[in-house]
Amino acid sequence: MATTSHPSTGAIGPTRVLGLIVGVCLAATGCSSAGDSARPSAAPSGGTGRPSASAPGPRQAYYAGFAVGKRLFEDGGKGSAVREVNSGCVRRSLTAKPTAVVDLDRGAWVLGCKQGSGNGTPNPPSGPVTRREPDADLLHRFGSWARKSEVADSARHLTGVTLVHLDAGEYDVELTTTYTAGADGPGVRRLARDFARWWDGDDGDGTAWNLVVADTEGRRLAARDLHSQEESS
Repeated sequence: MATTSHPSTGAIGPTRVLGLIVGVCLAATGCSSAGDSARPSAAPSGGTGRPSASAPGPRQAYYAGFAVGKRLFEDGGKGSAVREVNSGCVRRSLTAKPTAVVDLDRGAWVLGCKQGSGNGTPNPPSGPVTRREPDADLLHRFGSWARKSEVADSARHLTGVTLVHLDAGEYDVELTTTYTAGADGPGVRRLARDFARWWDGDDGDGTAWNLVVADTEGRRLAARDLHSQEESS
């Protein structure tokens, strides 16, 4: 029986080999220029070099506070560093702008403010600085006082009390309420006034500086300095 010999690879001509290589390239890797154009650009959007909106919250808040502290040092020198470290930055965090950035991590903002006012180099935190501690006992005690003091309506709208630790020894008190922005303004201010009157400087361990009234989503409705009679928005 006659047999048909199979060509060896050595018998394939140069042109045919080149064609096979090109075909494999196109099929396996997509060697066309369209593949390169589909790669994402590493350049930042807009080319501004600024931190993106998705940068971690604590770092954003820290650098905002550091910028404020730096300006305070430039304006007041070493004396400003002493003032700001001793409660100054904590108090400023109550009214610092933009509020949305400060509230990302107020403890980080305070840390940045203190370091900036000391003319140090930036040393941003690697994680959250603010520590939140719900306190059911304070909620209960204020409710009892409010009913005896004929301000029960304020307590009726209060659903939670949280100690917001900004550093090792300083903290804020946050009230979670059923109030909303707008029409409930008078009630919000009344609750803040009544709670500050009940608190009366009884800070316990550490020092409480600010009182913040918030809605159920944690959005700030009002705030005041616990060591003064003044309110802020």
